[in-house]
Amino acid sequence: MKKLVLVLFVTLSSITVFAQKNGLGIKGGLSSTQVNFEGEEFVPSNAQLGYHLGVFARFGGVGFFVQPEVLFTQTSGSFKLEFPTSGTSKDYEAKFNRLDVPVMAGFRMLKIIRVMVGPIASFNIDSSLQEAGKTVQNIDFKNATLGYQTGVGVDLGNLSIEGKYEGGLSKFTEAIGSYPADNRLNQWVLSVGFKLF
Repeated sequence: MKKLVLVLFVTLSSITVFAQKNGLGIKGGLSSTQVNFEGEEFVPSNAQLGYHLGVFARFGGVGFFVQPEVLFTQTSGSFKLEFPTSGTSKDYEAKFNRLDVPVMAGFRMLKIIRVMVGPIASFNIDSSLQEAGKTVQNIDFKNATLGYQTGVGVDLGNLSIEGKYEGGLSKFTEAIGSYPADNRLNQWVLSVGFKLF
């Protein structure tokens, strides 16, 4: 928790310094998330709806920009675990509360359109597997994961609308119960932001 607070403080301080020259704003939106697995025992289910809230800064010039963000994100992913020994299966839903720090970079087109790509670091605040019971135990969610985002944005005055795709580059846990799992979060993200100054 101390490391998380330190990361949040340093990131917010950096954003404030950069934003004094270019701009600082607030943003929020929805996401459609799916958990992808590499393993025969796991079957991903339909995408789940989540949300995010936070702040962003944008700075740059001559068509190029950099946009760091700090976001609280709540999302989830559902999947089915098939037990080969008994021939049965069970549905699960993983809940994720995390602090996301994407750093986007890109260029402007036609003055109002932005194309961007960049890394995202996600810090686990509180994650859990719903209705795990006795069938799946000892799930150790990682404290931090890495991913990437790419997308486009449209600026209408102080209002910004963005659509992004996020892919996971690292696992959020090494195993679910006794089953090794290569599991990553992938999601589509729609955001609306407002530049304050």
